[in-house]
Amino acid sequence: MADIFTVIADPTRRDILQVLLDGFEPGIEGAQAGTSVSEIVSQLGLSQPTVSKHLKVLREAGLVSVREEGQHRFYSLDYTPLESVEDWLIPFLSADFDPAEEARRMVASLPDQARHMADAIGHSLADTTHRVTTAVQAVGKKLRP
Repeated sequence: MADIFTVIADPTRRDILQVLLDGFEPGIEGAQAGTSVSEIVSQLGLSQPTVSKHLKVLREAGLVSVREEGQHRFYSLDYTPLESVEDWLIPFLSADFDPAEEARRMVASLPDQARHMADAIGHSLADTTHRVTTAVQAVGKKLRP
């Protein structure tokens, strides 16, 4: 099987994946599932042999599945192999990510009423956490011989 990065490096294959993503309906199976080769050909303006060649590569990489219905083939997206690409990319995309700064930015963008409510919920949660921790420690001291 070809390396997933090699497979998605081709712009035509990425276009085909986009067409399949646009037609992706989670949980839909059976006769309605998938996009026909002729629909892909029509949307991309490519020849049927070119689309079929690229679909074969995508199928071998596990990025698409095919359902046959008579002489027609319907292709569906399987994004599972792309999770390895995502796993590889995340460290690069989050290299300068500061969770505390992101939280401050998000809170600052809230309307005043929502910001006050979030603040009240945060204080209540902190107080409850403190009370539970203190109670657990007290019970722990009583249980020790």
